[in-house]
Amino acid sequence: MKIVHTVGKRKTAIARATVREGKGRIRINKIPIELFGPKYLNMKLMEPVILAGDVIKTMDIDITVKGGGVAGQIDAARTALGKAIVEFTGDMEIKKKFLEYDRTLLVSDARRTEPHKPSRSTKGPRAKRQKSYR
Repeated sequence: MKIVHTVGKRKTAIARATVREGKGRIRINKIPIELFGPKYLNMKLMEPVILAGDVIKTMDIDITVKGGGVAGQIDAARTALGKAIVEFTGDMEIKKKFLEYDRTLLVSDARRTEPHKPSRSTKGPRAKRQKSYR
């Protein structure tokens, strides 16, 4: 039995996917993929499933997501799911299709928030007090 592990990251969210042969079940934190997260973000999560087509019916995918917010978790899970499908099938056509559609399906987004700097206001890393000449 073939088992594949993949990882997806976005901001502080980390998703780990495990793929094995099965009937096409996809669960995120033990919740079916159709019910995970808000509807408008769930559509983004379903993109790799729709693009892959009937190949999904030959595998079961379990994803665990930790850290970050809802949107970050969904982006991390989406990347882990895309990588898992490509790695399990080994199909270059699916990989090409994913890359043409959206590169973040296979490559984690490396952007992170900038850390706050010392002796500045609490609004952000570059925020300064307003200067007045009169």
